[in-house]
Amino acid sequence: MNKILPAALAAVAIAGGAYYLARPSALEPSAQPAQGEPLVSITVPEALSSDAMIGKRAFDATCAACHGANASGKMGFGPPLVHKIYEPNHHADMAFVMAVQNGVRAHHWPFGDMPAQSGLTQADVGAIITYVRELQQANGIE
Repeated sequence: MNKILPAALAAVAIAGGAYYLARPSALEPSAQPAQGEPLVSITVPEALSSDAMIGKRAFDATCAACHGANASGKMGFGPPLVHKIYEPNHHADMAFVMAVQNGVRAHHWPFGDMPAQSGLTQADVGAIITYVRELQQANGIE
């Protein structure tokens, strides 16, 4: 009896691992966008707040090269920020502040580490966060 339980647990672990490795990924190679293409389709709000408009300008100048136009991601460069992973209850505003200040070790996406970003003031970062949050809200991420 004592040998049956560990064997059963091992079988469950092996089956779970096989399922994990065999399941289709969210972005299968055949379904992946071309290098540099957006990773998600988003709805851009018709009107942005004045702070979000300032944030859009700062985002376009600093962040869009990797995170794509309107934070929709960029295949081969960086993840979309208009994505449920970055909803406020999982990545609070301070996570964005810390990412800009310190960089980020890759942990959700296979794009590599994000380096710290220089040349942005606290006000710039706050406006960028406002812009990203308004894009998220327009796409049902709250």
